[in-house]
Amino acid sequence: MEVFTFEKRIKHYTSNQRILLVGEGDFSFALCLARAFGFATNMVATSLDSRELLMVKYSRAMSNVKELEARGCIVLHGLDVHRMSQHPFLSYFRFDRIIYNFPHAGYMYGPFSSERDQFQIWFHQDLVRGFFMNAREMLTEIGEIHVTHKTTFPFNEWKIVKSAVEVGLDLVQEERFSRWDYPGYENKRGDGFCDQTFPVGKCSTFKFACSRFHIGDLIRVYGRINGPQMHNWLIHQMGFVDQTITSKGAGDLRPIDYWQV
Repeated sequence: MEVFTFEKRIKHYTSNQRILLVGEGDFSFALCLARAFGFATNMVATSLDSRELLMVKYSRAMSNVKELEARGCIVLHGLDVHRMSQHPFLSYFRFDRIIYNFPHAGYMYGPFSSERDQFQIWFHQDLVRGFFMNAREMLTEIGEIHVTHKTTFPFNEWKIVKSAVEVGLDLVQEERFSRWDYPGYENKRGDGFCDQTFPVGKCSTFKFACSRFHIGDLIRVYGRINGPQMHNWLIHQMGFVDQTITSKGAGDLRPIDYWQV
C-alpha cells in the first residue's frame, strides 16, 4: 500500500523544503512552521544563545524547543552566523531556505546605545554581511535566503540588499511582512529586555538567491586551469557531484542529497 504525503504550506515555506533558521529568539517562529507542517524533520533551528542562557532570557523558550524536538527538528545552540558554513554538523548539509528574522548585532554601548549611531549601524551591517557570506555557501541549487527586516529609518541604513549583492546574491523578491501570517510567533528583542516583543512597523521579507551563472561551466573551467584536484574541491564546496562517470551526458551535475548524511 502506497502512502502519500501532501505538501503543507505556510506563507513562503513548505513541508518539502529543507529549512535552516538562524538567530531564533524563543524559537516561536520555528515552532509556528513546525505546527503548520505537522512535523519538523525537514528543519534545523538555531540560536546564538546557549541552551542555558535561553532558559534565563525567554520564558517560553524551553517549552518551544522541547516541542520542536518532539516533532523531529534538529535544534542547535551557540551558532555564530559568521562561521556557520564551517559548523561541524551544518557543513554537511545544503538548504532550500535559510531564514533570519530581524537580525541584530546587539548594542555596542549597552542601554545607552542608539540605533541611529553610525558605529551601531556599521556593527549591524557587519553582522548581515558575514551572514550572507556564509549562507550563500549553504544553499541548494534552488535555495533562497530570507531576511525579514524593518524598512524605515534608521534600519534601512543597514543596506540589506546592497550587502547581499556585494557577496554574489540577487534580490529575487521583497514582500511585505506581517506577523499575523505566522500564528504563535512572537518577535523578541534579544538584547536588553529580552523577553519583550517590539513593534515591527513597516518591514519586509527580502528573498535572495545566488547570482545566476552556469555552475557546470565554472567548475570545468577551473578544472582545466588548476587540474583534477581543484575540480574535485570545487564540486565538494559548491554542493554538487559530477555525473560524468555515473550517467550519460558527460559533465552533468546534480545536487548532493546532504540530508541523508
